[in-house]
Amino acid sequence: MYYRIEGGNELSGVFTPVGNKNAALPILAATLLTHEPVRIENVPRITDVETLLDLLRSLGVEGGWTAPGVLELDAAGVNPRAIPDADLAGRIRGSVLLAGPLLARMGSCQLPHPGGDFIGRRRLDTHMLALRALGATVDVGDRYVLRAPGLRGASIFLDEPSVTGTENAVLAASTARGTTELRNAATEPHVQDLCRFLVTLGARIDGIGTSRLVIEGVETLGGGTFRIGSDHIEIGSVIGLAAATGSTLGIAEVDPAHFDPLRVGFRRLGLEFAWRDDLLVVRGGGELEIQPDLGGQIPKIDDGPWPAFPADLISIALVAASQCRGTVLIHEKMFESRMFFVDKVIAMGARIVLCDPHRAVVVGPSPLRGATLESPDIRAGMALLIAALAAEGMSRVHNIGQIERGYERIDERLASLGARIERVGPEGA
Repeated sequence: MYYRIEGGNELSGVFTPVGNKNAALPILAATLLTHEPVRIENVPRITDVETLLDLLRSLGVEGGWTAPGVLELDAAGVNPRAIPDADLAGRIRGSVLLAGPLLARMGSCQLPHPGGDFIGRRRLDTHMLALRALGATVDVGDRYVLRAPGLRGASIFLDEPSVTGTENAVLAASTARGTTELRNAATEPHVQDLCRFLVTLGARIDGIGTSRLVIEGVETLGGGTFRIGSDHIEIGSVIGLAAATGSTLGIAEVDPAHFDPLRVGFRRLGLEFAWRDDLLVVRGGGELEIQPDLGGQIPKIDDGPWPAFPADLISIALVAASQCRGTVLIHEKMFESRMFFVDKVIAMGARIVLCDPHRAVVVGPSPLRGATLESPDIRAGMALLIAALAAEGMSRVHNIGQIERGYERIDERLASLGARIERVGPEGA
């Protein structure tokens, strides 16, 4: 399968984001902690979610989709001897999130090495250090073997504010004996959603949204219903799309509390934003001009842990910048292979100097031309899709399975905005 795109067209309309992918995965993993049924709403129906669902079913979790965006799951019958499928675990990074809940519920866990995007080294040390602090032993070989006869609360300072490391620690600590203080915790919206979901089930967590979480372990968790918040990365992707295609677009269901980090980054490209009732309006029409720093200095868009500009939007911002007048430095600090799609954008006509694996200087605007492209990972794939929509002529984007791991029915939803995009298959047809 591939996307065939006729670019160079202005888009219009209202885009409604789906639920946060990076909240859905830890919340699904958290269902292992309770013996009672749970209902989760606004779940994106994407490949990564389906893969984690298959992993949960292989462990004995029952249930599935009962309506669009709605999952009802029951983990009462989880098999204590089941081992997560190595092939499924190797497809997604999120499989590592099974460690905390399985260890908490079963006292042991054999976890295959997780997969996911190849955007550089993605260490698991933070996860294992936190679980060890709670009383687990960890052996590393062809898989991670974790054991703990009983988890106990602890004071933990994470060696980095890892999102999934924080989530695994919170999952394990929720039913551990005693109180856990988790410092230097990640504060991303999806971490907050996981904590709120656990509270819905009866967990006791203070400090949600801050870098210090205090978790008072409870004996058991119950059932409940929870709605996942909108995906701020998908919202940021559409903001970048508006900039690259010179379009004015509305975005529904934007949480104002999660918008500021996006606004700070994208306003450097000259984008204007307005609120109309409950709709965020992104004004990308006309020629956008990169806003220099004081004294006319070249500005920088760089990423970091929340509430900094998200790393998952760096690829999007780079493509958007190629269509704005001026010069900007894009600095990806967190992953050393995130920028390795830039050569494809240069081949389309963009003026970009890749300084090193972490930094690129973008000089715009540059007319882009259609090309045949290969999606290397979820976010770079979406960035290339945006570049194709901004380019004159026909493009083909292959390996779209990568994009569809993180974006639900993105071709249909972009077509509703006027994008000329078609999903074609089989490959090479």
